[in-house]
Amino acid sequence: MEKKICSYETLFAVNATLAEDEVKALVEKFVALINENASDVNVNEWGKRRFAYPINYVTEGYYVLVDYKSEPSFPIELDRVFGITEGVMRYMTTTKCEKAAKSEAAAPAVAEETVEVAEATEA
Repeated sequence: MEKKICSYETLFAVNATLAEDEVKALVEKFVALINENASDVNVNEWGKRRFAYPINYVTEGYYVLVDYKSEPSFPIELDRVFGITEGVMRYMTTTKCEKAAKSEAAAPAVAEETVEVAEATEA
C-alpha cells in the first residue's frame, strides 16, 4: 500500500516574554520533531512580532513558519504536542497539496469550455 504524502505549512508563536534561550530551545524542539517525521523541511523564523490583540496579557510573540511534507497523521500529533507545551501561544497547520490539486483539475475544464464557446461563435 502506498503512503500518502502531503505538503503542510505550520505557523506557531512562542511567548516572547520568555528568556531568549528558552525561546530558541522551544523553536529547536519543534524543528527537530518536524525533521524526524517529515521531509523537505523549510524553516523561516520571523522573529518577534506584535500580536493584533493581547493573548493572556502578552502582546508579543516569536513567530516561526515551517513548510514540510509528511503523512497526514503527523500534523495531528504535532498539534497535540503544541497544545500541551507551555510557552506556545498560538499555532496553525494548513494543508497545501489538496487545494493545489483541486485548482489544477478545475483549470483545464475552464479552458476547454472557453475553447468550445469560441468555436461556436465562429460558426
